[in-house]
Parts: sequence; C-alpha cells; structure tokens
Amino acid sequence: ELLKVLLDKFPYYVLGWKDANGKLAMDYLVTNWTGDNKILLHMALQRWMLSRLTSWGATSWMDVMQSKVQGILAEDDKERRSSLWKEACSTFARYE
Repeated sequence: ELLKVLLDKFPYYVLGWKDANGKLAMDYLVTNWTGDNKILLHMALQRWMLSRLTSWGATSWMDVMQSKVQGILAEDDKERRSSLWKEACSTFARYE
C-alpha cells in the first residue's frame, strides 16, 4: 500500500535513480524474490514502464514491454530473471 502511494506521489523517474552501489530499487526486488517482492515489482514496473508507454500511445512498444514484464514475473530462476530484467531495461531505454 505504501509503495502505491509513493508511486502515485513521486515522478516515475525516481525509480530510475541508482544507489551508492549503482543499483536500482528494482534490482533488489528482482534478486530477492519473494511473493511480496513480486507484487511490489509488478506495481513498480506497471507505473515506471507500462503506464508511460500507454500514455505515449505506443501500443506496439507496450505489447513488447508487457511481454517482458510478464516474463520477469513468471521466472523462478534468479539468474534468468536478472537477465530478463536487464533486457527489459535496455529495451525500455531504447524507447525513451
């Protein structure tokens, strides 16, 4: 619930900020996989990536990113999930 409030209150680009270790908040969610983190990651990706693409009217890009997000959320293997996450970030960066 708190994340939802923060996502609504702060601009999307806050999620793109890196910490002192060069990691995004989502990097930690991807590597420390729990049911709760999966929910938090889904909410954050929806707000950070998918909602923005929808607002741009970029339906083909939206379809690509939706597939990538679903792949991340469905993956149980930590290494594969991290790889999918990096791929999604790279793809999204090209769209920006």
